[in-house]
Amino acid sequence: MNQPTRLVVLNAGVSDPSSTRLIADRVAGRVVAMAQRRDISVEVTTLDLREILPELPGALASQHLGPRMQAAVAALADADAVVAAAPVYKAGTSGLLTSFLQVIDNDLLIGTPVILAATAGTARHALVVDQEMRALFAYLRTLPVPTSIFATAEDWGDGALGERLDRAAFELVSLIASQFRTQVREEAWKAYPHSFGSAGGREVDIDLTTDLMRLATGGSLTARPKD
Repeated sequence: MNQPTRLVVLNAGVSDPSSTRLIADRVAGRVVAMAQRRDISVEVTTLDLREILPELPGALASQHLGPRMQAAVAALADADAVVAAAPVYKAGTSGLLTSFLQVIDNDLLIGTPVILAATAGTARHALVVDQEMRALFAYLRTLPVPTSIFATAEDWGDGALGERLDRAAFELVSLIASQFRTQVREEAWKAYPHSFGSAGGREVDIDLTTDLMRLATGGSLTARPKD
């Protein structure tokens, strides 16, 4: 039996109820419906980042991850796809989302398809999704779908928003069905630049028995036979 596709929703909204959580749920719902048409089952996990807010200062200062932060990272590590939704404040992406992404491992989301979504009080912020969020997720080497989602209060009853939701969901499900993430991680992982210790130590194959590595860990050089 095939395992369900794991979709993780990153919700950076801080209010309750939250328009950001609402758009995130709508996007996830469209993805689930679109996937069902292709006989793909989807398991949705929603991470409300406001719940890990108390742990962020310590994580940013010392890379010490609290239990909620560890659980969020573990969920993302297993994610086949991601929906990232954030409010826009003063012409910029929510600091809650950017701070969270600054803490996680740079290798954690390589090759992962992502739908980007944002909410704001005015349409003047519409480009924040593509100018800021897309650049941030590109740095993490994810694969944001071409269609981004942006909504103000006036957009909720507009049919154009529903069309964009369907288009973004179709793009994400198409990437899921192609197994792009799996292929990148299984066949091209070593072609990416990695930092030592990233991705839980899976970043590269390192021979720890060489003379150089022995010296680096406080050991001595291997004795060599004389000619």
